Amino acid sequence: MKSNKKSLVREIKSAIDSSLSDVLGEAYVAEPKKFDLRTDFLSDSTKQMLYKQFESFVGALNRVSAELDGADRENANNRSSDYRSLKLDEIYAMNAAFLRALFFENIDDLDSRITMDTLSFMRLERDFGTFDEWQKDFIACCMSSRDGYAVTAYSVFLKRYINFFVDNEAKNVPVGALPLIVLEVDASTYTRDYLDDRHAYVMAMMKEFNWEKIESRFKRAEKVSKVATER
Repeated sequence: MKSNKKSLVREIKSAIDSSLSDVLGEAYVAEPKKFDLRTDFLSDSTKQMLYKQFESFVGALNRVSAELDGADRENANNRSSDYRSLKLDEIYAMNAAFLRALFFENIDDLDSRITMDTLSFMRLERDFGTFDEWQKDFIACCMSSRDGYAVTAYSVFLKRYINFFVDNEAKNVPVGALPLIVLEVDASTYTRDYLDDRHAYVMAMMKEFNWEKIESRFKRAEKVSKVATER
């Protein structure tokens, strides 16, 4: 049992990927990863704005981490305490940083294509009935999110791939879900280039999904699924 738990931890750490570099120690410090952002469907000004926001999310995460290291745990309570506020800020900044990084990584393929013999295609078809049904459900999540993200993830507990949406960085995040495909739908991401036409933005972004990157995430998720099944 202990061996299986250690193996599961290793696989989950591997599956998280290097979206942010070097997370170290109790007061962890994360450095924002550099992204090329070759997508043709976002303007240069939007790309620059999104990356600056990403850097600010990572900076906020590091500041909160440092403050938590010396936080007053003795007087923590569920009404009003510095510790409670910091933990809320930590989850917000953590989700904002990692989800934005995952989004950047999977939207930059100018020659985007997926074939029926890939693991990602086969698993999405298996768990959603058809690949087209996965797309329809994913788009519905994109349209339903309140300025957050649509996510395809592997659920450790359901033992299958699921779609869900996140509201405002930190709401509606299911427990035990490993993100594989992430599309940001915060209004600031698309209004400069698409005004209020979120659907047009979503369709454009999906045309440049980096399926090679996504495939590598699915392969890691499969390792996690095998270890989780053994528990």
